[in-house]
Amino acid sequence: MKKYIVLSLSLLALSCKNEPATAPESTVDSGYVTVTKAQFENMGMEMGTPIAMDFDVAVKASGRIDVPPKNRAKITTFISGFVKSSNLLIGDKVAKGQALLTIESPEVVDMQKEYLTIARQLEYLKSEYTRQKTLYDEKITSQKNYLKADSDYKTALGQYQSLRQKLLMLTINPGQVEKGKIASTITLYAPISGDITTVNAAVGMAVNPSEMLMEIVDNKELHIELSVFEKDILKVKENQLIKFTVPEASKEVFEGEVHLIGKSIEGTDRTTNVHGHLDEKVKQKLLTGMFIEANIVVDRKKGYAVPKDALGKENDKYFVLLFHHEDGKGIHFTKVPVVVGSSSDDFEEIAVDGKIKPDSKVLLKGVFDLIN
Repeated sequence: MKKYIVLSLSLLALSCKNEPATAPESTVDSGYVTVTKAQFENMGMEMGTPIAMDFDVAVKASGRIDVPPKNRAKITTFISGFVKSSNLLIGDKVAKGQALLTIESPEVVDMQKEYLTIARQLEYLKSEYTRQKTLYDEKITSQKNYLKADSDYKTALGQYQSLRQKLLMLTINPGQVEKGKIASTITLYAPISGDITTVNAAVGMAVNPSEMLMEIVDNKELHIELSVFEKDILKVKENQLIKFTVPEASKEVFEGEVHLIGKSIEGTDRTTNVHGHLDEKVKQKLLTGMFIEANIVVDRKKGYAVPKDALGKENDKYFVLLFHHEDGKGIHFTKVPVVVGSSSDDFEEIAVDGKIKPDSKVLLKGVFDLIN
């Protein structure tokens, strides 16, 4: 009886040792991303090979849209006073010589009174100087009297000319002042034509010398001002293409052209300025002060690309879905990491080495839907 028991146990142990382990039902698809043929067609998925393309070799830079100094005017005054009238708003267009605002100022009144006093004294001092000079030439008066008359007259003449120029700067007619017509207000006029971009003046507000009351910008000469790092500047040449976007406003890609390159490296960030010109049609879409991100195209290279929709992203790394095989269960893909290079419109450059080759089939459309 014991022999049979041992034999049975031995057979049982042998049987357990030779029986294969039960495999998971999905072993065949392990490591694959699979889609059925019906899903592939219904979801409009597409497969294809990487496309040979020409790509830009570019230097990255950032900057802003600006205008030349001659196209920007800050409206200030060199006297104190109070705003009497101001009717313009930001966005209003003005022409050169147009009245912008008026300022009422006691200083203006005092200046005219002083000018009028000097103007009248000057007549007497001039005649006295002439008289003393005649007497001195005839040796009738002393040199001391002649020099005093000369000094008094020329000092008064200097004050007269100085006050006259100040009145002209304030757009006050000195001739009218000499007739006794004293004005209490001055008018500030537009030095250039353009658009009002800043208004800091309100009726009744006190103003101080050199305080900016308005700003006018003429957008006819909009251009690009870029900061390029020292390590890249030797690659940049005049007439190279600039492609840029205004990230805060639009995804549209605009184009410009390198016109001037700075001749020195400035600041702690070791950059130099690059000035670019814009086409008239592009200028109409932009505003002064816009921040831009740009690529200066310094060369061209050949490479392989896939549509941007063909790229997936996982843990900050890009991948494509490489076709592996097709069977009764569907179409099977594998995730293959790729290195992304330059961009061109709707395409991204990828490195074709290792698992991805020029003739490799990858999923071009539907990656997002399939992964998610």
